[in-house]
Amino acid sequence: MAMIFQPHSNRLFWQILASCVLAITFLATASWCALRPEFTRVGYAPEQPVPFSHELHTGSLGMSCIYCHSNVEQSPHATVPDTQVCMNCHRTVKAASPLLSEVRASFDKGFPVEWKRVHRLPDYAFFNHALHVNRGVGCVSCHGQVNEMRVIEHEKPLSMSWCLSCHRHPESHLRPAAEATNLFWKPPATGQKEFGFTLKEQLHVNPPQSCQGCHR
Repeated sequence: MAMIFQPHSNRLFWQILASCVLAITFLATASWCALRPEFTRVGYAPEQPVPFSHELHTGSLGMSCIYCHSNVEQSPHATVPDTQVCMNCHRTVKAASPLLSEVRASFDKGFPVEWKRVHRLPDYAFFNHALHVNRGVGCVSCHGQVNEMRVIEHEKPLSMSWCLSCHRHPESHLRPAAEATNLFWKPPATGQKEFGFTLKEQLHVNPPQSCQGCHR
């Protein structure tokens, strides 16, 4: 009677099984890496409906972050300013510029400019802007030197490991709370870490490192 399975079938089965396991492991690892914020959002700099330059407004003109993001010291969210804030200046400054046609239309008709969101955390991660700003974490720590950006870019990964590295060593990012929105602030001659350790003790900074700190 002829054999249904050849002598090498057993070896072939294990080879196929091992290949499948390796292929699934490779695909899962590749997918996990590809979906991390470092790959999906870092470098993201969408074209906006109005070519607003932070380099000009906060860099050359020296406007404060809180003039536009007025709730950042009291609210969990750093809200986008409404058109009225823009028109406070642009009623007279470049009032007829074609680049500001969307702003003027928004103001006249009462609908918001449809800005494209750049910085985004997952819905399951809780982040409080006011808490960080009032503890002396500068805007640049999470957003980079926006005063040098003509087009706003998602510069930092904002991943869990990235956030935890700051929570474990906050002294690397602390500054006087009054300087949190100062994009030009520099640490004293003693250096950032030594100065940061002093502020950490003075402000009683003890960031959570447990899951419930950011996942509520």
